Amino acid sequence: MSDLHVIFGTGAVGLAIMDELVARHKRVRMINRSGRANLPAGVELMAGDAADLAFARKAAEGASVVYNALNPAYYLWPELFPKLQAGVLEGAAAAGARLVVMENLYMYGDPHGQPITEDLPYVPHTRKGRVRAAMSRALIEAHEQGRVKVAIGRASDFFGPRSSDQSPLGNLVIGRALTDKSAQVIGHIDMPHTYSYVPDIGKALVTLGEREEALGQAWHIPSPPTVTTRQIVEMIFRELGQPPRIQIVPRPLLRLMGLFDRNVAEIWEMLYEFEQPFVLDHSKYVRAFGDHATPLSEALRTTIAWFRQPAAQAA
Repeated sequence: MSDLHVIFGTGAVGLAIMDELVARHKRVRMINRSGRANLPAGVELMAGDAADLAFARKAAEGASVVYNALNPAYYLWPELFPKLQAGVLEGAAAAGARLVVMENLYMYGDPHGQPITEDLPYVPHTRKGRVRAAMSRALIEAHEQGRVKVAIGRASDFFGPRSSDQSPLGNLVIGRALTDKSAQVIGHIDMPHTYSYVPDIGKALVTLGEREEALGQAWHIPSPPTVTTRQIVEMIFRELGQPPRIQIVPRPLLRLMGLFDRNVAEIWEMLYEFEQPFVLDHSKYVRAFGDHATPLSEALRTTIAWFRQPAAQAA
């Protein structure tokens, strides 16, 4: 079998998968639309549209494992995301490769404060949740039909290196704290909320691609112990040697901001995640593959160190 691993998407998660594969001395090909990415020597980059089936087949040619780490802008999800997934699935199937897909938790809908486990039913009540549920069902159907071998990894809201504008703890918290500004957060910040660490996500997705027993299932990725949003923001300020300063964006202001920014508007329907306990249970993964979640303090130190770099300021 080929040792080539093909990653669709060069955002924070795609690059974390790359890091893990490079550390394991695997051949890696990255795919994005622009053809621009800061990659280490030896990692191939191919530019094109994953929704183009012919391109997706070419991009995945020769792969043993294909990873889908694509994530279009929120407002483009209904129109674009299913087409992107269909292209990646086609590429993996044509190559005879395993397909590992990164997902979030939107398909479950409102958990009403209970721990989020893989056996919860799909009861999405948001537009993006319905898109995600349909896409997840399509993946399992393709697996059960024998078209492609699929494993799914799911994580909560993430933070980590390279996640400047993709994370609720990124530019609006760490980035602002580094420029002597108050952190900006949403929701009820004294509710427990699981935040997943990007390098842990990369390691878990690679593990799922290696293990036969991972196929045909969804797995919740190990995350640091869950604390409240207030606690994690206070930890960030302590690491910076500053007193915590937190600005909670009021609901009416968030609604108003959404009138002028389509991405902000898409946050509105997801507020339920931040207004009640939102706790990811990853015990199924731990039982099968072990717990490799990075301690929260270590994960925050590494993330802050990345944000201090000049490259982060330009991201």
